[in-house]
Amino acid sequence: MRFFNLSLRRGKIASTLVLTLVLLLAGGRFAAKARAQDAVGAPPPESPTPPALFENRIPADQLAFLNSYAGRTAKEIRKDKQFKALMKLAIPRTEFHYGRDMPLSDTVETLLDGAPMPIDLRDGRYAMVASHGGPYLEGRGFLWFDLQEGIALGGVYFHPVNGEPTPTLAIFSRQLKDTELSMGQLPAAFQQDLAQWMLVAGPRVVSPRYFIPENGKKYVLLHDEDYCAHREGTAAPPQDRCEVLNAEAADADMKAAYFMQQTHNAANATAWMPGANLLGAGQVAWIGARESTCGPAGFVCWIRITRQRTRVLLGPQPN
Repeated sequence: MRFFNLSLRRGKIASTLVLTLVLLLAGGRFAAKARAQDAVGAPPPESPTPPALFENRIPADQLAFLNSYAGRTAKEIRKDKQFKALMKLAIPRTEFHYGRDMPLSDTVETLLDGAPMPIDLRDGRYAMVASHGGPYLEGRGFLWFDLQEGIALGGVYFHPVNGEPTPTLAIFSRQLKDTELSMGQLPAAFQQDLAQWMLVAGPRVVSPRYFIPENGKKYVLLHDEDYCAHREGTAAPPQDRCEVLNAEAADADMKAAYFMQQTHNAANATAWMPGANLLGAGQVAWIGARESTCGPAGFVCWIRITRQRTRVLLGPQPN
């Protein structure tokens, strides 16, 4: 059995996307399970991964106005003075490559001006201001706020044509200073609303992911979801299908880590930056070694070796 070419399994992957989103919306965070599952091939963690630390939280009185925006669209409010001030508190000051180099704030404004979605205010607390589609590169974006905790996060999804792994999702926040993060370290409420946005806006569930903290650089946002996990008493997802997603997630992290290593964590990185070699001899040799080592052994070997490679590529993260 050849499982190296995951693209041959796209049809099966597509049929599991809604199931995956339901798992996320139902709750959860499967970080501990994901690393403990033998099927994923990764050793259990020595201690739970701590949640991300958000600094410079926004006072509740500066977020209260969002309550009046429920049901409106990002396109309607993006020029509102209060909302523009809020965007400055949420979006790191950095150059981003969305078809061309531009400030990340301009990218977000461009995407929020796209196909409108109603602003969602869940539980009177979690506000999602998002678009369904941008003007080009299948771009979509959002800003998310926890009105009680004063947390602001955002995201940009698109299909790059600059040589980087595609499609891609970049999560950002000026309140973060971390340089190493996995999805499970972000707030559970954010994960749920992100999953709901993905269900409506339609980006790929598994793709290379990054995060951009306050320093304006770009780092790999690791997949720690276990797409084969399920709640006790519920039916397990088809093993062959969920393992494909776990393998794709491991591969996406490895590709993202290699791209960031070659481009030195630049938020506007492209394959044509000086010094970038996105398929160097070492990487080609490693890909060949993975195939020859795992052979027909299946996804356990594939995922274990790919995650090992990702850890090597990430190494000590620059500040």
